[in-house]
Amino acid sequence: MPLLHANKINIYVEDSGTGTPIIFIHELGGDHRSWHGQVDELSRSYRCITYAARGYLPSDIPNDDADYGWQTSIDDLIGILDALDIETAFLVGLSMGAYTAVMAALQHPDRVSGVIFASGGSGSHEKTREKFSADAYALANHILETGSTDLPAFFEGPSRVQLQNKDREAWLDFTDQFREHSSVGTAMTLRYVQAVRPSLYDFESELAAMTVPMLIIAGDEDEHVLDASLWLKRTMPYAGLSVFPKSGHIINLEESQAFNRHVREFLTLVEGGLWSRRDPRSEAALCV
Repeated sequence: MPLLHANKINIYVEDSGTGTPIIFIHELGGDHRSWHGQVDELSRSYRCITYAARGYLPSDIPNDDADYGWQTSIDDLIGILDALDIETAFLVGLSMGAYTAVMAALQHPDRVSGVIFASGGSGSHEKTREKFSADAYALANHILETGSTDLPAFFEGPSRVQLQNKDREAWLDFTDQFREHSSVGTAMTLRYVQAVRPSLYDFESELAAMTVPMLIIAGDEDEHVLDASLWLKRTMPYAGLSVFPKSGHIINLEESQAFNRHVREFLTLVEGGLWSRRDPRSEAALCV
């Protein structure tokens, strides 16, 4: 598919399969290619749409910092739905993409059938928020100073070594693709999306009232998201939680088959009207 004009920029979109639409939203370290393991399987039954976020080739790479932001990412997503004439879709987001997905569901519940919120919530917890923002700014500065996205320490971070250990070929593909990313686009995304987006905890009352079905998926070794994932489950009565054992951040690459199975089962339950609100009687024992 050619570049789509959405929200005043050109966004690269790939569209495969037919049926219920699923929009896949990538993480900071990924791009539209990160979802090949999902598209290859799920496009047999669903319409699978992936895209490269602004700042990620072959989408536009704006140079103005005003052209980036967490709200802009949501507006881009809705712009893609509009450009493709899709009224409602399921959203599958990883990390940065998970944040965009749940915020889109909050702001546009009529456009979102359900959300897979995977490996999301980094930087939301009060104890880690300041360091998360500082690290994002520092990494952005390093990328701009060197003009390079060759970041060995990032590739072998505490929640990415799991992929390296499980599937070295997939990990090498991930590192090669990241090195191809625009240094300007990556730095701008770090500065004006990652570092400054509000904490999920700031939206507690809105999330508690959200009725869009959501499945939270986290790896049990992805320390930066575990607290937020459990908090979201406790806060959102229409959310379910699945924790993958011995798994890190790039859960869709580490455990592709299990991830796909969860996506398929979630969509089946939601479309069948079987994904219901949590029984209020089960909330009496919450310890928060």
